Amino acid sequence: MLYTIIKAVHIIFMVSYFAGIFYLARIFVYYKDTDEFEENKKQVLREQYVFMARRLWNIITVPAGIIMLVTGLTMIFLNFGLMKTPWFHLKLTFLVGLAVYHYWCWKKVLQIKNLHGNILPIENIKLRQANEIATFILFLVVFTVILKSMVIEYWWQLIVGFIVLVLLIMTTVKLVNKKNK
Repeated sequence: MLYTIIKAVHIIFMVSYFAGIFYLARIFVYYKDTDEFEENKKQVLREQYVFMARRLWNIITVPAGIIMLVTGLTMIFLNFGLMKTPWFHLKLTFLVGLAVYHYWCWKKVLQIKNLHGNILPIENIKLRQANEIATFILFLVVFTVILKSMVIEYWWQLIVGFIVLVLLIMTTVKLVNKKNK
């Protein structure tokens, strides 16, 4: 029973964490979108985006991430047999990728805070593409957890499906970005 309750809490805070990380990356895009605005509008919006990013990071994303991590580690402690399964090693590998993305987002939050309203030195399209990284990681983790050992057995079909998904999402991002210009 305890394991199931911790698992439920883990899933709830995983959803909260991903909601925060998805919106945070979107705020970076919105900040960059102000490059062409008139100066007064640009400054007001950029101040608001920095405020929103910092609050989102400090009040939702990081606390949810910590609770997600603690409950995940607790589940490993309560069921150490997970560490003997190949699918779980794959999940942990994807979570290392999530940690790297988390670090990138943290650095971007600090960067826009320290820009004091100046231009964010990265291309808009790169921010829009980076915005999708968390989506890819979420897909990988969820499919790995749901399919478990089948992920190892049908790895090549899943890789092909994932590549198709990545190409579809990246193409959509490019088309939407081109349409908005």
